[in-house]
Amino acid sequence: MNMLDYTQHLPQWLGALLSEKFFNACIIHEDAKKNEKNVFCLDCCEGLCPRCLNTHRSHRLLQIRRYVYHDVIRLGDANKLLDCGFVQSYITNSAKVIFLNQRPQMRASRYSGNCCIICDRGLQDPFLFCSVSCKVQHILKTEGELTKYIYRCTYMTLPEPGLDDGQMTPDTILEPVGSTRSESGSSGGEVGCRAVLCTAATEIVRKKRSTLSAFRSVFRPACGPGSGMNRRKGTPQRSPLY
Repeated sequence: MNMLDYTQHLPQWLGALLSEKFFNACIIHEDAKKNEKNVFCLDCCEGLCPRCLNTHRSHRLLQIRRYVYHDVIRLGDANKLLDCGFVQSYITNSAKVIFLNQRPQMRASRYSGNCCIICDRGLQDPFLFCSVSCKVQHILKTEGELTKYIYRCTYMTLPEPGLDDGQMTPDTILEPVGSTRSESGSSGGEVGCRAVLCTAATEIVRKKRSTLSAFRSVFRPACGPGSGMNRRKGTPQRSPLY
């Protein structure tokens, strides 16, 4: 079953969400900066860029993110919209996310452990699906409809401006040790924590440099006239030959 076939049997918002090409340039704001579509309007069933948001502020808005170059949504957001049980989740920036669509594989999977029921991608136990689309396809194949798996969601909002732009980087690169960022991607003490860490590191470097300079000034030999550093080497003395 291809994408076009099974999306015709989905609720309008879900079909549009799974078929939308996110992180492409917005046609309406094609010449503007930061015009990538990284938000989905559940009421209008279309992808939005940051410059489109003013006319959709009262609508239900879903933040789309990127993880290993593919579209993901936060698991907490997804659970408000549909049953995501047994869909493999991943953690990035301290938030659990799931893939919207299955990812292409270069070759047939030879994974001998747990695999996705639809695309055979290797998974951790006890997961059965690698993405939302794979679970949806399986349900349509086995049950014919999604009614009992779709939830009624009357409110969906975006994170606070500046805290999450949809682009995600693995926490092993950016997150400081001991960070308390929550699943929503924000924490009140994160900015302050980073500032304190940077200030402390700067002070440590300064102290080390000043201490090292003092150490060198005490033990560095004088280089003026008459000092040992200014003497010329004499003729080398060789051992006599017998």
